[in-house]
Amino acid sequence: MNRLQHLVMASLLATACSAQAQIRIGQTVGVTGAVAATVKESNFGAQLYLDAINAKGGVGGEKIELITLDDKFDPKLTAANARELIEQRQVLALFMTRGTPHTEGIIPILDEHGVPLLAPSTGAMVLHTPLKKHVFNVRATYQREAERAIAHLAAVGVTRIAVVHVDDSFGADGLEGAQKGLAAAKLTSAAVAKFDRSKPDFTQIAPAMAKLAPQAIMVIGSGTAVVDGIRALKDAGSGAQFVTLSNNASSGFVKLLGDNARGVIVSQVLPQSLNYALVQEAAQLAKAHDILEVSPAMLEGFASAKVLVEALRRAGPKPTREKLQAALESLSKFDLGGLTLSFSPTDHTGLDFADLSIISASGKFRR
Repeated sequence: MNRLQHLVMASLLATACSAQAQIRIGQTVGVTGAVAATVKESNFGAQLYLDAINAKGGVGGEKIELITLDDKFDPKLTAANARELIEQRQVLALFMTRGTPHTEGIIPILDEHGVPLLAPSTGAMVLHTPLKKHVFNVRATYQREAERAIAHLAAVGVTRIAVVHVDDSFGADGLEGAQKGLAAAKLTSAAVAKFDRSKPDFTQIAPAMAKLAPQAIMVIGSGTAVVDGIRALKDAGSGAQFVTLSNNASSGFVKLLGDNARGVIVSQVLPQSLNYALVQEAAQLAKAHDILEVSPAMLEGFASAKVLVEALRRAGPKPTREKLQAALESLSKFDLGGLTLSFSPTDHTGLDFADLSIISASGKFRR
């Protein structure tokens, strides 16, 4: 295990053993499975901020406990875990779920019990429009990211752009954003192919796509599936520029890519520049743990935890699910540190920030 993994495990163990925590927040997420590498980093970022708050006495004298259950990135387990957290563990809210079909599947459970879900780690449009009463998004949408990436490619003269996407609601959502971007640039896709979510197989997709020789390929999927897809495409002879979305913006994803990492474009939903106070704050806390660079995934967890803590403060002493829901809906023009987040009873979108980064030869995300 590397140092980050040790720190993550230590934080999880400390959280699980905490008998002093009085504010219980639940999370169901793929601690193991296809998205495990990114989950470790985003959870570390969130815990980094929560630990700092708890060290100062918590919120209103009550410490925050994050109870994390592993759903192995399986939507069925996500639903079962959500019920356990809400009905048995009596959590105040759910936090940072991951996966589009996974999060969609628990919305009826949230509505049944009046439980807010803050900061799902998915940018699916279905969680924004129409409004989902108990879902509060922090990050921008996948469609916004995909449109931004296509606009960039078109601006630098790339006209033959293909899309390879997972065959689920997440993949369809990202594809729609890519198609909007292509339409805005007066382009059409060079090719579109989809792969199975549970058993990704690129043996037919890769050679067929390589034969078409697109200049760029946007690969919409999660973790190991995208790694396998890019490897298969390169092995088939594709020399395309590869692009993927922010759900893969983690150091763990870069490590999984290995020699194929350099030059891959990854969209971002939060800034990476130290010109932002949010990034400075996260970097200072991470440095205390000998983590010298905050990955995009860490920063998303960190920012999400900041929003959670602010909502808990506004909910007042002895917060209830109803009080937290009301506090979130009144969270207007909250400065995260150079970025302004707003919720209202009719708008649960949060931020609209989207940018691009490229993986450098040293394995770092660079603008």
